[in-house]
Amino acid sequence: MRSSIATPELASPADVRIDDDGWCDVIADLETVCHDALSVVFAVLDKPPAGVGFLFTDDRAVQALNATYRSQDKPTNVLSFPCDPSALPPDQPAYLGDVALARETVLAEAAAQGKSATAHSHHLIIHGALHLLGHDHVDPAEAETMEALERAILARLGYGDPYIDAAEAETE
Repeated sequence: MRSSIATPELASPADVRIDDDGWCDVIADLETVCHDALSVVFAVLDKPPAGVGFLFTDDRAVQALNATYRSQDKPTNVLSFPCDPSALPPDQPAYLGDVALARETVLAEAAAQGKSATAHSHHLIIHGALHLLGHDHVDPAEAETMEALERAILARLGYGDPYIDAAEAETE
């Protein structure tokens, strides 16, 4: 799934590919959104920038990826595919891996959770990038750490806590 970054310099950490034009109705400038989100991720984690490939596609494509790489024959909101740095040529800029997002699932989740599609998409872009950086949510302690990072990054981008229900947020 990896797209090539043409020059050894890392002009932008985000390499964006849109396979489902419906994403353009969700977020107007996906490349800028991904670049800005990654910039904050790297700043919050105090990490040097590295490339990430983003694939904005549909449920069918993500279901195929999920079946092939995770043996789960169903769509999901976001998938992350870490890159093995030893597989890169020595003159290649740092590359973390690829993140794929499924538009229909993302939109359905946002609607079900009473969130804007833009806010939920930002959350999943960050979530996928954090997976590439080694964060996970299988273990409860790891999940707490990852969720705290997501909250901090989203707050710096002007978004609220993604783990508070919309109804719960209205009563606070």
